[in-house]
Amino acid sequence: MQSQLNRALFDQVMVPNYNPSSVIPVRGEGARVWDQQGREYIDFAGGIAVNCLGHCHPALVGALKEQGEKLWHLSNVMTNEPALQLAKTLTEVTFADRVYFANSGAEANEAALKLARRWALEQGGEEKNQIIAFTKAFHGRTFFTVTVGGQPAYSDGFGPKPEGVDHIEFNDLAALEAVISDRTCAVMLEPIQGEGGIIPATQEFMEGVRALCDKHNALLIFDEVQTGVGRTGALYAYQHYGVSPDILTTAKALGGGFPVAAMLTRAEVASSLKVGTHGSTYGGNPLACAVANAVLSVVNTPEVLEGVIVKHRKFLDGLSAINDKYQVFSEVRGQGLLIGAVLNDEFQGRARDFLVASADAGLMCLVAGANVVRFTPSLVISDEEIEQGLARFEQAVAKVKQG
Repeated sequence: MQSQLNRALFDQVMVPNYNPSSVIPVRGEGARVWDQQGREYIDFAGGIAVNCLGHCHPALVGALKEQGEKLWHLSNVMTNEPALQLAKTLTEVTFADRVYFANSGAEANEAALKLARRWALEQGGEEKNQIIAFTKAFHGRTFFTVTVGGQPAYSDGFGPKPEGVDHIEFNDLAALEAVISDRTCAVMLEPIQGEGGIIPATQEFMEGVRALCDKHNALLIFDEVQTGVGRTGALYAYQHYGVSPDILTTAKALGGGFPVAAMLTRAEVASSLKVGTHGSTYGGNPLACAVANAVLSVVNTPEVLEGVIVKHRKFLDGLSAINDKYQVFSEVRGQGLLIGAVLNDEFQGRARDFLVASADAGLMCLVAGANVVRFTPSLVISDEEIEQGLARFEQAVAKVKQG
């Protein structure tokens, strides 16, 4: 039976919206994964910034086992202790006063956008409905979030889109000033654009966006689905900038691999989501919240967060040394362990070639568009695993360079 669970079966039984690798992992430990044939890979992908503590971290496994013998699910007619603890922790360590739980980044962003529209309706009436977002952004795959994300390749082809959404260039304060007004409901951005190519917001831009939102009584929404939970070396990336949003969304690493998400906001904004205006069957699930509590207890420590900064430098030094030999990158950008190696003119459009060659060399990595190789490994990956992974990546670079 095991031999029949292969890539060919995917094409027979799965909707064809994905095109997965022929490699099927069956076991993981820390920053290493093994496939059906027993081949080992070093994981620099981290499930796209999800596995913040690697695979099968003892604290997460322990939390899941313990909660699994207590209570799995309740409807939101009742609350539960793990959800209350998680909400308490998140409000203690961030700007927020209130928390709404969901299952994915897209759901958290959907809730954020619905809250913003509801709040704006109460504040300024039906005319205050404009949402400003940015080209190359990514906010999820629901119809609302894919419309707000600035990538037509993901949003076109599904009929009429939700209205009232305008897109401008990221890091362009003048462009924002030209389109924002008192009819603006919210501005939504990623502190570091992920799918768009690992593009950090500038300090000036972040401060300017905050000021313009304040001027026009618009909400500022930070999508920290990818940048949150220690990924950048702070618990949330906004903390590097000293600029607080009105709403923040977090998912991916929050559960370390277990599906959980949250929307965080201030009390006066949260009050617009009155009883019955929004909901989620699984949001605040005891299993998910128990695991997320364990994640935060490990990640939100000086040892881990400071370690991310040190590991960032190790990655940059290693990638720089590789590039000195092979001349394939124009720059390496990002923050913490959200890193993008940008291909130079000679290798434009070939990011996937590097991903495939890396897998052949026993390394799992990612792309961020056609021109950026992306790395989002475990926040607690060892120095030895970083060195071994970079050595395997060098083999991949050499293979692509040699054609």
